[in-house]
Amino acid sequence: MRRTDHEGRGRVRYGPPLPEPGLPVLAELTAVLASAAGRSHAQPPGGGPALLDAACGYWTRRGLPAERDHVAAAPGAAPLLLALTAAVGGDVLLPRPCAAWWEPQVRLLGRSVYHVPTPAECGGVPDPYALLETVRRVRAEGGSPRLLVMAVADDPTATVPPPEVVHEAVEAAAGEGLHIVSDETWRDTLHRPRETVLVGPAEMAPERVTVVCDLSGAFLPPALPAAVARFPAGGPAAALRARVLDVLTALGASPAAPVAAAAAYALGEPDEITARLTAATRLHARVAVALRQAVVAAGGFARPPSAGRHLYADLGPLRSELAARGVGDAQDLEDFLGDRLGMPAPGGHRFGDDIAALRVRLSTGPLLGTDPEERMAALGAPDPLELPHVERALTSFAAAFDDLRAEAQRWEPPR
Repeated sequence: MRRTDHEGRGRVRYGPPLPEPGLPVLAELTAVLASAAGRSHAQPPGGGPALLDAACGYWTRRGLPAERDHVAAAPGAAPLLLALTAAVGGDVLLPRPCAAWWEPQVRLLGRSVYHVPTPAECGGVPDPYALLETVRRVRAEGGSPRLLVMAVADDPTATVPPPEVVHEAVEAAAGEGLHIVSDETWRDTLHRPRETVLVGPAEMAPERVTVVCDLSGAFLPPALPAAVARFPAGGPAAALRARVLDVLTALGASPAAPVAAAAAYALGEPDEITARLTAATRLHARVAVALRQAVVAAGGFARPPSAGRHLYADLGPLRSELAARGVGDAQDLEDFLGDRLGMPAPGGHRFGDDIAALRVRLSTGPLLGTDPEERMAALGAPDPLELPHVERALTSFAAAFDDLRAEAQRWEPPR
């Protein structure tokens, strides 16, 4: 019998976090935190005025005007999605694969989750025809699909869906009366911003889309959990935001005052924040390309990464070589590569993929160095791949995959 989870290791407790930046916290951000550490008052549910105003400014600069009563904040994106799921009601549709933290929030509420395949060229959004068929099937079986969660800069696949693909998915969802949550955590980490066109669902169906952004994706370290949501303006959306605030209040999910101050500062995008983000994105993009080259050279498959700090690799073509090493599914692959590479390598089953598929998310952060000095050197180097410590890390990474390729070549029949 094929297992569906690794014995003794729950999908939630041992699930992968967001890929970390691998860089020291910006000094100016630390100063903001320190200056707010003495504040004794709690943030109101949904966030205080300074944080909400900063979130409004952030979205307005991206062509999504917002007012204070159209946004909300929470200590991380997971509580926001939990509150949204509770407020919208019904069953939830997710693309396959999807961010690891989405499904657990839905399951906590006892709601049913239905995964929809993604198009061949990208992840993050459902194939529109598969979405329509899934909705039809769920309703025929007595279900009540009401919510679709999608991402225009995707974790785990690190792809950015073309605008026409997003439009087709949004049009299909709107036609079926679904509310859409657009996770745009990684939208500010585009590897080639001048070549990549990112268009979000809120620009296509503003009355049906709530945008969520986990600030740990681009602006804050994971130790400072904060996320913001932008709701549609007017009509039923006002009631939706009110219900979300009720849930956040019941959970006690308000940002801590120092974290709220840091989040507001980061969302204001002063020069030092944007400079660090630009440099860090360039660094992670450079390393991600090198990771993909190693995977492809070994015979694996990976779409070119377009955003974020990771790569989603499919090692299905190396199944026989991996089987010889006791790797038969995604959990085995996670264990095998985690030991072999000395870094987290969460299997695709953590992201809603089939556990039988040999897919894995590989992060770039662990390759930047083992101490702050090495990581900062990588951030400032004209070509970080030429630094000795980065070169050693990439050589070790490539060697693990080269061994698999060598094994495959030994078993190839003569031509």
